[in-house]
Amino acid sequence: MEIVGPQPLEITVGNAGPVAALLIRPATARGCFVFAHGAGAGMAHSFMEAVAQGLAERGVATLRYQFPYMEKGSKRPDPPAVAHAAVRAAAAEAGRRCAGLRLIAGGKSFGGRMTSQAQAAAPLAGVDGLAFFSFPLHPAGEPSDDRAKHFAEIQIPMLFLQGSRDKLAELTLLEPVVKRLGPRAALHLVKDADHSFHVPARSGRNDREVLDEILDAFARWIDAIEPQ
Repeated sequence: MEIVGPQPLEITVGNAGPVAALLIRPATARGCFVFAHGAGAGMAHSFMEAVAQGLAERGVATLRYQFPYMEKGSKRPDPPAVAHAAVRAAAAEAGRRCAGLRLIAGGKSFGGRMTSQAQAAAPLAGVDGLAFFSFPLHPAGEPSDDRAKHFAEIQIPMLFLQGSRDKLAELTLLEPVVKRLGPRAALHLVKDADHSFHVPARSGRNDREVLDEILDAFARWIDAIEPQ
């Protein structure tokens, strides 16, 4: 499959100014994932790159982008209003760059949470579904499902890709959350994986095999959801 990219872009996020972005678009793409990074590492992190390349191999384009704080080299995440504005700006840019393709928005950990909050506040234009890589349901050691309350406002399909050993999403809390959301939510659980999708050697698998599993699940889910 011919893959074009990564193509460097610049996205303006209101008063927060411009942020960098990277677009990878396979020649025969059938969808585009608007892909936000986690709190501690930007869009060029090895996990972000591996997901983008892996999805391209499966016919899915990706638009990775920086949150303003990461663009400025700060370690302190943006306030929700700024992060939500970045999500909206990136989704709009993906809609322009990938016109005619199904749009999915989401991200890794913090990026997925900011995307879901933005969607709950007001639907992201043209976005057909949300996908979360390790949704951070609660801080480590502080189990709670308070961060799930806004999901009730989201009416498009959602996919949760989670490790069974994720300390930021205890299964006894996450599984009931997904169940309450009904048919619009799906959970793909990766046995033995942690928040970073690492698995111990005793599992008999390596991180590459785990990544293939979650990307295959993502690709199947995109093909199954109904257009909005």
